[in-house]
Amino acid sequence: MNTNRFIMRLTILLFLIFLQTNSIVSQTSLDEIDLDNGKFKVGFQHYTSYDSTRTYSRVFDYTNKKIERPILVSIWYPTEQNVDDAEPLTVLDYLEILKEEEEWEHLPNDQILNWFYYQNTPANQRLLTEKTTAYANVEFVKGKFPTVIYRPSFQASSIENFALCEYLASHGFVVISSPSRGTETRWFSSNNAKEIETQARDTEFLIKEAGKLSFVDYEKIALMGFSFGGLSNIIVQNRNDNIKAIVSLDGTERYQYESLEQSPFFDAEKIDVPYAHMAQKEIPETVLKEDKVDSELNTVFQLYDSIVNSKVHRLRFHNLTHSYFSTLGILFADRDKRQDKSDSEIMESYKWAAMYTLNFLEATLNKDKKALGFMENSPENNGVGKKLITQKIKQPQKQVFAFQDFNQLALNQNYENLVQLYDSIAEKHPSLEIPEGNLNVLGLQLVFNPETSLQGINVFLLATKLYPNSSNLYDSLAEGYLFMGDKAKAVENFEKSLKLNPQSQNALHRLQQLKK
Repeated sequence: MNTNRFIMRLTILLFLIFLQTNSIVSQTSLDEIDLDNGKFKVGFQHYTSYDSTRTYSRVFDYTNKKIERPILVSIWYPTEQNVDDAEPLTVLDYLEILKEEEEWEHLPNDQILNWFYYQNTPANQRLLTEKTTAYANVEFVKGKFPTVIYRPSFQASSIENFALCEYLASHGFVVISSPSRGTETRWFSSNNAKEIETQARDTEFLIKEAGKLSFVDYEKIALMGFSFGGLSNIIVQNRNDNIKAIVSLDGTERYQYESLEQSPFFDAEKIDVPYAHMAQKEIPETVLKEDKVDSELNTVFQLYDSIVNSKVHRLRFHNLTHSYFSTLGILFADRDKRQDKSDSEIMESYKWAAMYTLNFLEATLNKDKKALGFMENSPENNGVGKKLITQKIKQPQKQVFAFQDFNQLALNQNYENLVQLYDSIAEKHPSLEIPEGNLNVLGLQLVFNPETSLQGINVFLLATKLYPNSSNLYDSLAEGYLFMGDKAKAVENFEKSLKLNPQSQNALHRLQQLKK
């Protein structure tokens, strides 16, 4: 049973990178991560919700029964409740959630290390008893907090990065996660495109779930994903305007750009929010050869090259291999003596990855100037040891917002509230120019069509606000009112046109006719 399940987890090409052959057992503890928690205590809740629009089967029930798709939700959040008399969660408490998500709810706890690929060593047994910084089911703190939707790696648990999630919650963020499950059952199919879409829909379910929580600031939502979770997060951002930032923990979008291209929703130009990608160390030549891994994985990042409309932070962590971007990875994964650093070096880099994640979220969601400076600094100026991290920052290309772009947005809202639309666009694009002649032609095209006459008037009202000294625009606005039968407003605007240009023959002629 264990062997079959292990094989199923290797159905993706990228898992060649993550194999831990020639391994040695890690000797770590939570204390060695040494994360500096913030001012809040951390609350944790876990519950099951259901997506009634999709069906699902429990794979090991061996029945044909279909149920509504279960979404197991884990939430870390700030709390100010007095927890002096409470006991924090242990690592074992989290792994009991892993049992539930793997649909082995009744598995005895003394079998966890054997069952889920972790060596049943005395060191790992001690890890299970270690205390975390989260408290179950304590009160939510009052107020609204920026929120991070976390997507796990390939078929992984919602709690795979619990130390990072606790760390963010202690600094005033809400983190919401669910397990990475296949479309039909717990296991992924061989259809990558289908499974990416399933993960994206699960994420969108969590975004809606976040909207039900009184302490979530729905205007400040970011996505964070590890490995396979990074792929689906790109799709979610492409089709959800309320996403404000993306954090990728060695996300597979770096390695499988072709999987993104299979989605009808993907468009690199739609990535218009800040994006931070944290990558593993270069894979050594020995590992490339022995594991038959394409060497281009060390150098090619097609998505990074394709992003033009957002700021991108690209960081490479020279002491981290892929597995160690997750809490369970740094605690339990066996070390590969061909490439892995020492436990202390891995822990130090994981801490820096957490710090960069926090500062990126503070900078993008909370507009914190100190955090923005941290992200702009070189790693050395942030106190990072030499050769631990290298960073590239790519600025968005200057966007040219053309009249056609403005007109498309105006059309989308039926040419209503055009002044507010113009102001919002001008704030993002200070160099915005809306030519007077274009507005005049568009307004006349609309106003002389009986079905869109009022829309044409709205265009002229914007035009005269932008060009208040244009005799021609007031003349056209007056013609529009005259076409619609509003003689009083026609006279008023012909007179404005004539005042600006006393030689306007059309205004003179029209006023003579209207005043007979």
